[in-house]
Amino acid sequence: MNERLNTLLQSMNSHGWDHALITDPKHVYYLTGFASDPHERFLGLLLSSGSEPVLIVPALDAAAAEAASSVKNIVTHQDTDNPYAVLQRSLRGSAGTVAVEKEQLTVSRFEQLQQHVDASAFKDAGPVLRELRVRKSPEEVSLIKHAVKLVEDVLRQGLKKASIGVSELELVAELEYLMKKLGADAPSFATMVLSGPNTALPHGVPGGRRIEAGDLLMFDLGVYAGGYASDITRTFAVGDLKPDAVRIYDTVLAANQAAIQAVKPGVTYGSIDRAARAVIEHAGYGPAFVHRLGHGLGMDVHEYPSVHGLNEDVLQAGAVFTIEPGVYVQDVGGVRIEDDVLVTETGIEVLTSFPKELTVIG
Repeated sequence: MNERLNTLLQSMNSHGWDHALITDPKHVYYLTGFASDPHERFLGLLLSSGSEPVLIVPALDAAAAEAASSVKNIVTHQDTDNPYAVLQRSLRGSAGTVAVEKEQLTVSRFEQLQQHVDASAFKDAGPVLRELRVRKSPEEVSLIKHAVKLVEDVLRQGLKKASIGVSELELVAELEYLMKKLGADAPSFATMVLSGPNTALPHGVPGGRRIEAGDLLMFDLGVYAGGYASDITRTFAVGDLKPDAVRIYDTVLAANQAAIQAVKPGVTYGSIDRAARAVIEHAGYGPAFVHRLGHGLGMDVHEYPSVHGLNEDVLQAGAVFTIEPGVYVQDVGGVRIEDDVLVTETGIEVLTSFPKELTVIG
């Protein structure tokens, strides 16, 4: 049995859980090595105290599961089967206390689970899985670094197409083409290219607006590769910027650098957010920094931790997250600069290396 499964089983025993049912496909992959998208079909990893784990998969995925999974006790179900009845047979009688992923289960699936599993209580496995995932292994860090390199290559090549008269959507299409061409599995989220006044919208939607001289031009993009995500934002100048826009850029860059300098094991996530926010507030843009500083990064592009000013959780070596301060001012524009960082035993490793100094393009 692999180390991750052993750790989860130990946590089950310490929490007094008789079973844990893992149904998030990413967690099944994390714990067994079997990656799949079951769509609407049931996929579940059943862990039981004192018994071998059971992997329950759709019959059409049986061969793939047998080839990839470290769990060799594989049970299948046909499309005409009730998978919860299959699960019930694997449990054999009263289930006792069962841990599930409360954030992942829909109400409908939980109701079906209750109908077929005679549990005395359902507990939440989410916090335990979160603690497992926050400390990335060297292999996971290597995969994240590969995804970062890919997205930076995409941005570097895609910038060659950025010029006056090109639309935001044309650049999105170019970037997502390059992602596949350079070997990424998929975008890790909807690629964002915003220009001019649209950059003042933190989550703006790219459209038909064409780049003009004097614009700020923001790229926010990421890829999945090998099951892990990257996420980077860079903002550029198209020709000469107005002084207000340059001042915003300089402020955001200083905030990004202040946050990076604040990272080390033992400090809180809130303190990092506050370090960046203090720079922005000192420059007079406090109300224009309208989001948290960053978010965890790994198998999901947004995962634990949420890096905001009230998060007093302590950084652990192996944690990977983003640092992405931003300032957004209507009628001037917005700037966001985002890096992916790894907490090391002694401090920080910045995984993104794309230049951050204000660069003029077009």
